[in-house]
Amino acid sequence: MTTPTDIITGKTLIAWGYRPGPWFAPAISAAESARASGADEAAVRAVVDRFAPPPLPPAVDLRKRGAVPYTLNIRDEAPGDADNIASVERHMAELLRVPTLVAGTVMPDACPSGSAPGTIPVGGVVAAKDAIHPGMHSADICCSMAVSVFGDTDPSAILDAGMTHSHFGGGGRPYSHDLRPPDSLMAEFEGNKYLAMMTEAAVRHFATQGDGNHFFYVGRLASTGEVALVTHHGSRKPGALLYKAGMETAERYRRELSPETPAHNAWIPFETDDGRTYWSALQLIRTWTKKNHFAIHDRVAEALGLKVKDRFWNEHNFVFRKSDGLFYHAKGATPAWTDFAADSSGLTLIPLNMAAPILIARGRDAENALGFAPHGAGRNFSRSAYMRQHAGKTEAEMVGEQTKGIDARFYCGIPDVSELPGAYKNADVVRNQIGHFGLAEIVDTIEPVGSIMAGDWQRDAPWRKKRVAKAAAAAAQPVQPDRTKRRR
Repeated sequence: MTTPTDIITGKTLIAWGYRPGPWFAPAISAAESARASGADEAAVRAVVDRFAPPPLPPAVDLRKRGAVPYTLNIRDEAPGDADNIASVERHMAELLRVPTLVAGTVMPDACPSGSAPGTIPVGGVVAAKDAIHPGMHSADICCSMAVSVFGDTDPSAILDAGMTHSHFGGGGRPYSHDLRPPDSLMAEFEGNKYLAMMTEAAVRHFATQGDGNHFFYVGRLASTGEVALVTHHGSRKPGALLYKAGMETAERYRRELSPETPAHNAWIPFETDDGRTYWSALQLIRTWTKKNHFAIHDRVAEALGLKVKDRFWNEHNFVFRKSDGLFYHAKGATPAWTDFAADSSGLTLIPLNMAAPILIARGRDAENALGFAPHGAGRNFSRSAYMRQHAGKTEAEMVGEQTKGIDARFYCGIPDVSELPGAYKNADVVRNQIGHFGLAEIVDTIEPVGSIMAGDWQRDAPWRKKRVAKAAAAAAQPVQPDRTKRRR
């Protein structure tokens, strides 16, 4: 080897076969110092090697269908079950061809979550070796449940406070709001490359609940009659931005490691700087989300002068790591084994719908379910199919029929009937199947008093009104003759 005469640059390293990355800058600086000191090419390359990440493993193909088995913890017992289960099975069979996956299972609340073959279903769990798949925890990272027990108090007052102190729908709160995440947590965000650009979103969206099936639920413990507040939501915009960044990183690896794997199942190898940093980002988003829940609970308690007697929480739409070293990706499934996290209470919340009891469960670490339980009640029908089933009924009729006996509220003032109880699987069926498959022990229930959901907040949104007005104006315009036609 001879001493390089040209300045060491990124092009030099690429020509030597190194893969570009953030490590290039310090490596080039050190290599150039060595070159300038008279080191030959072998010595300069040795300097570069000190900075270079380990080489990626060779590319792998998809497995054959059926090579990795999965278990079903779901039965055909209600209308739509058969078609729904068949669709879920098709997705699972395709999903488990992904070469990182070593096991899979399906919960009683399972339903498809996308049309692309191999999309992990709601109620699906898969175990991956040395890999984190952002598409398998989805954009609503760490969607979760949190409960605070207040004792004997007026539940309607808590619902009133929820309409004032929670926040549903798109967007976050104004900059002036004082419900802010801890500065120490924001400092950790700034120190993580995946979260450093998300601190504004983390502040604006703190103490907000989003839309869709997220809720602010008030009920009474069946065992004591004490009033409890339960919230259901995820990590909001910060989580969505982290998901997007994770998918972009995973796609870069997918193109090199497994071009056959569909983009929605791409992964980040854990034993890389990207993998370890993304894992850390997930834990920080988890912390933010937990604090997000209890910031709302604490504001309600403060406003009403209530004392919190007990509280706990649990997440789904997340990635869990067990002692076996595998990464368990749970899309709409709840961990049901002891000490699944350092802050685990041993109990988990399983909601069913706004008019049904919320189950308080203790996990049984069921081998047939990889240690998981359902996160609630999924859908047997799409939103559009559900609406077709109720064609001819007014919104008021649907709300009245399906929320009878509870105080059902919609934050924006307009019901979202696609989120009513009838849109979901039968609550009794899901609960019975939890017992049938031995997934969890139901130790108590929170009986419903009332619930707040976002409602159809987009119906009267300015952008929608503008689009409707534009379409109406276009329709009102007279049809102009086509003057380009040749006259005869």
